Amino acid sequence: MSYSSLSDFSGKKVMIIGAGLSGVAAANLLSDTGADITLFDANAKKALSEESIRAKLCGTFGGRIVLGDIPEDCRQYLDVLILSPGVPKDLPFVTLMEKKGTFVIGEIELAYYCAKGSIVGITGTNGKTTTTALTGHILSKVFENTIVVGNIGTPYTELVGKTTDDGVTVAELSSFQLDTISTFRPDVSMVLNITPDHLDRHHTMKNYIAAKMNIASNQRPEDICVLNYEDATLRECANGLTPRVVWFSSKRPLEDGLFYDSGKIWYAEKGENTLICETDKLLLIGIHNYENVMAAVAAALYFKVPLDVLREALYSFKPVEHRIEYVATKNGVKYYNDSKGTNPDASIQAVKAMNAPTYLIGGGYDKGADYSEWIECFGDRIKHLVLMGQTREAIAECARKHGFEAITFVESMEEAVDFCASHAAAGENVLLSPCCASWGMFKNYEERGRIFKELVNALH
Repeated sequence: MSYSSLSDFSGKKVMIIGAGLSGVAAANLLSDTGADITLFDANAKKALSEESIRAKLCGTFGGRIVLGDIPEDCRQYLDVLILSPGVPKDLPFVTLMEKKGTFVIGEIELAYYCAKGSIVGITGTNGKTTTTALTGHILSKVFENTIVVGNIGTPYTELVGKTTDDGVTVAELSSFQLDTISTFRPDVSMVLNITPDHLDRHHTMKNYIAAKMNIASNQRPEDICVLNYEDATLRECANGLTPRVVWFSSKRPLEDGLFYDSGKIWYAEKGENTLICETDKLLLIGIHNYENVMAAVAAALYFKVPLDVLREALYSFKPVEHRIEYVATKNGVKYYNDSKGTNPDASIQAVKAMNAPTYLIGGGYDKGADYSEWIECFGDRIKHLVLMGQTREAIAECARKHGFEAITFVESMEEAVDFCASHAAAGENVLLSPCCASWGMFKNYEERGRIFKELVNALH
């Protein structure tokens, strides 16, 4: 049995694992299909109740909600298993169901079965959220119905019913979400970069790269795949791709594609260069953000956005929350929130964007990362390292091996902000860019960033 529309789920026994935003949205989308639905969550932290989940479900949902243990009847037979992004494909139960012939997908694939209009899919280890928001901002100038979904915050299944034939959907896609697609095909795909991340989930870089590149696996020759020329992994992955590859580069002029040179972004086609924008007029800072801009511009050019409209959209776009976000200046010290810097490569970009001596707040949940490159990029930018969380000892040890000794341990974000406020001098910066996930101390990176901003804004 193949699945290509919601009507195919009629009469099928379907289990959705994960009762968070994605799981609830998937359950709502399937509620009128006639499927026999079980919405399951292990609820390990006892944070959910059946009542709280049911309150988020639509009135037509007639399935059951199960918390704790997987029902025995589901262990015996299922037609379809739908995984929320946080659920690994290699869980023993998932593998068992696949062996029994159960069709396993994620909510991105489910949404695609009833999606209308054009689709832009964006992935990469870093820069996804900024690029997704910027692409949506640009395309909304010419497409009245522009919808931004995915890892950026709103599940695709929640808004797919609002898609139209003449509209466009811009989707931020994580490796977790791409791991479970089957037929999902964007008109424009983007892979911004690939550096080690989520190896606790994917186990090997080969698996992680495969999950990322899955974004282009169903594309056709008339589609495009936007890739970073300065990423050696992506240059290798480009070989054999079906869609037309559009390159962007932050380090060299290209004969075809987008490139950054001396404060300007250019588009080259058949050797002729067109000026796209001047980077000192952008509200985004840092070379990594110029790469994000070039990727978004590639999508805009594919959809034939007029140059004057494109340029105005680029200059008016404000940085997304938690990504090198300027917070405030207190006593001459500038504070930046980069809570979304959850891995070394992301934090490296934030550090490189600093143009004054900086107190850097880092540390958090251990994802098995190597911090050497992060420490090595400090140069003259980082004056002091303030560390918290599970990884603080490992980061400190790595820093000392590289000759960096200005390190202070703290127990909380409040203590970190107080330390920086009492030591940083006028003209210096304070940057929260943890290089680690937030789990263990905070619900997510958003909560971590918001607490940092509240503490900064409360400073005298």
